Amino acid sequence: MLSGKGFNQVYNVSGGIKAWEGKIAVGPQTLGMDLFDGTESPQDFLKVAYSLEQGLHRFYLDMADNARTRAVLELFEKLAAIEVKHQDAIFDAYTRMADAAVSREQFDAMVKTSVGEGGLTTDQYLKLFDPDLSVEKEVVSLAMSIEAQALDLYQRVGARMKNADSAAIVHGIADEEKQHLERLGKLMDTV
Repeated sequence: MLSGKGFNQVYNVSGGIKAWEGKIAVGPQTLGMDLFDGTESPQDFLKVAYSLEQGLHRFYLDMADNARTRAVLELFEKLAAIEVKHQDAIFDAYTRMADAAVSREQFDAMVKTSVGEGGLTTDQYLKLFDPDLSVEKEVVSLAMSIEAQALDLYQRVGARMKNADSAAIVHGIADEEKQHLERLGKLMDTV
């Protein structure tokens, strides 16, 4: 099933999810769905997606302020910078669709940030996962959990989108989340 969804390297964990000791995506299937009603235009969806990336960027910056070691601080800063690149890509997609020229400042003013990727706030993520912010592996594991939450959310949203163009954009962003997870997996191998 996973290889059919674009994951090239799939590992089977003996004992299944009950044997897994790492972080996992959590919450009900409705988590984050209140951000979408399924009728969003492509531009409306991009605004919400941008806000989710913006929320995660802020989350990583908040975590950098709480980092207990230089290595963890630098890791959070790196993760925050990656989220800015995601925001850039979403803004570029929005400007290609917009009827009139829109500056980044105008676009930022249209976007409301309330939660991060996956539909949870910073405090909710910290309460759920209680990471040791002095351990790089814990930080990467937390980031992987957040990206897994985001992938799950985008897949659920894409399944209920009524606008075909919006659905295509949602699935494209979900594919990017898969790439983020792959990069984080490689990063995990180095920390």
